[in-house]
Amino acid sequence: MKLPKRLGWKSGGILIALLIWFTFSIWGADRPIGASTAISYMGAWLFGLENSEYGKKIANPGAWEVIFLIGVLIGGAFTSIFITKTFKFRILPPLWKKHKNSSVASRLFWSFIGGFLIVFGARLAGGCTSGHFLSGASQTAISGLIFGGIVIVALIITGRTFYKNL
Repeated sequence: MKLPKRLGWKSGGILIALLIWFTFSIWGADRPIGASTAISYMGAWLFGLENSEYGKKIANPGAWEVIFLIGVLIGGAFTSIFITKTFKFRILPPLWKKHKNSSVASRLFWSFIGGFLIVFGARLAGGCTSGHFLSGASQTAISGLIFGGIVIVALIITGRTFYKNL
């Protein structure tokens, strides 16, 4: 049986729904999906700030999110290597070369800046897209639904700005 290179939107939606149900359920983690607190948690651990006020506040969700992110990494790697067989390690993706430049230093610099801004914004907002949108919207939280709409509009604007020729 040959598997598709990508899942269709229906299959992806069903799998995300199952993931959300499993993480929220008492048979799973019994916690919402999230990822950005893991960065703060690892930073607190790395710099010995686990016993600070904020370090204590994020101890439980941060530890869970580190495990969650490890699972995401392993699951994504497993799927791309063994199931869809689409894994490619690239520092310069084709779209970057086509629309920006062929400089590895430029790609790494802007990847770092973009990643930093994303994590900073997620912590400033008190959560990331997975926490606000996947967990929040699945619980029909108005804030999660508004956040999701704003993220989609921002993604379209950013994509069209960054990749002007698309």
